[in-house]
Amino acid sequence: MNVFLLNSELHGARHVPAFLRDHYVGFEWPGIGDLEQLSKEAGQEKAVQACDQKGAALLDRLLEIGSFVYDMQDGDYLFLADGDHVHMGDLGDYYYVDRPSEEEAGLCHRRGVTWLKSLLRSELHPELKSFVDRKVTISKLERKVTPEQIEHWLDKPFGQARDTERTCAVDQETIKLALDILRKAMRSGDADRRERAAIAVLQFAKP
Repeated sequence: MNVFLLNSELHGARHVPAFLRDHYVGFEWPGIGDLEQLSKEAGQEKAVQACDQKGAALLDRLLEIGSFVYDMQDGDYLFLADGDHVHMGDLGDYYYVDRPSEEEAGLCHRRGVTWLKSLLRSELHPELKSFVDRKVTISKLERKVTPEQIEHWLDKPFGQARDTERTCAVDQETIKLALDILRKAMRSGDADRRERAAIAVLQFAKP
């Protein structure tokens, strides 16, 4: 499957609550109309005719349309960057809403999304974090991924995984011996030694 990024900071963060609530993502692109039955070339030609933008702005619009309407496919995964959070969803087909409500702000061009999980950006796997940090409206990961690779990315927040690896570097027998020593130190006649031993035990007991 392919993996895509939609950056709400560049597309309009105000749309995110509606996207999450109503299970879709969308674009306005006024004057273009329904692209479902058009080829990629015909759709982009129609966009050129309808768009009043020129130069780099027009190129950005064509790239957005190409990715959103034609490159994304049912079953691909989408990561929606939303400030400190990233929302992951399973993409559906492209569809066109002729008359969106005023609240929907003219977002005619849409794809359904089954939202699966929300993640903290700071806890993402390094490869995934590098992808969602891209400063573009839409982006496609350069390689396909398998469901197993997605699970690997999401199995455990990266910071927790590193903590687990560090803890497991000490075998259980050594940990037991160290705790026995600390317990004996807690019965010491030296108040300062008892306090330091108690602090060490409490730190170990933290989840």
